[in-house]
Amino acid sequence: MPELLTQRPRHIDEVAVERALKRLAIQPMAPWLHQEVARRMAERLAIIKLQPERVVDWWSFTGAGAGVLATAYPKAQRIEVEPTAALLLRTEQAHAKPWWSLKRRPADRATVVADADFEAALTEPAQLVWANMMLHAVADPPALLKRWQNAIAADGFVMFSCLGPDTLRELSGLYRRLGWPSPAMNFVDMHDLGDMLVRAGFADPVMDQETLKLSWADAPSLLAELRTLGGNASPDRMSGLRTPRWKARLEGELASLKGADGRLYLSFEIAYGHAFKAAPKAAPAAQTEVSLDTMRSLVRAGSKHT
Repeated sequence: MPELLTQRPRHIDEVAVERALKRLAIQPMAPWLHQEVARRMAERLAIIKLQPERVVDWWSFTGAGAGVLATAYPKAQRIEVEPTAALLLRTEQAHAKPWWSLKRRPADRATVVADADFEAALTEPAQLVWANMMLHAVADPPALLKRWQNAIAADGFVMFSCLGPDTLRELSGLYRRLGWPSPAMNFVDMHDLGDMLVRAGFADPVMDQETLKLSWADAPSLLAELRTLGGNASPDRMSGLRTPRWKARLEGELASLKGADGRLYLSFEIAYGHAFKAAPKAAPAAQTEVSLDTMRSLVRAGSKHT
């Protein structure tokens, strides 16, 4: 079932999320799925006429957005936000240039900041907040959407993607059949995300989704790649370490996911969203004063048209 929209934090284990981010920080690159979704999301930028001067790339490394944003907006200043110290250091090092290359490479227009320091580092509003494949790992999405809304200039926009409730539906069904707890946390439905955008102060939210089916040759390959995508952040997941015997049983049961071609298939629902920050409306006057002569003229004018 999709997780219902509430004003309370989601049912998610933030410690487990931190562990997953720690693993991702030492990977040679962002997960393939994140790279592919970043490419698909970048295609959607073509429908936006605004050319941002300042772009915020939220969770830049794991979202694989730096390259596509630099290509889409080569003149824009990019602010790359990272959630952990390890990811912050990694991204900073990626932008460091050896002294002998400084005269041959163009100036890097990216600034790297920690999530906690973002507001202090943003001296002027941004025209775009980009967040690829990270909102599903946040305990309090409404609070984060409000931070983004505050950071965006009037007529600027937010664009994001995240996992939806149909993600890993085949694996979830297998776990239910075996009487095991869920293999993944609950993901927020895209319609609830649209409601969150409106409540955060965004206008004209557009939400849509697609389901990607990935396949693997065997169970060890499937499990290895799932680990690179993060981890199970459900507080209700199995407690303690699993045994080799349990893993062997899981690999055997995964055979039920085989398609006609003999490969193992899993579904990933990808939710996409974008919305604009509307220009502030002028506050109505507390009262309006009209003279008696003006009122008489208005009444006479009205009587002529009845």
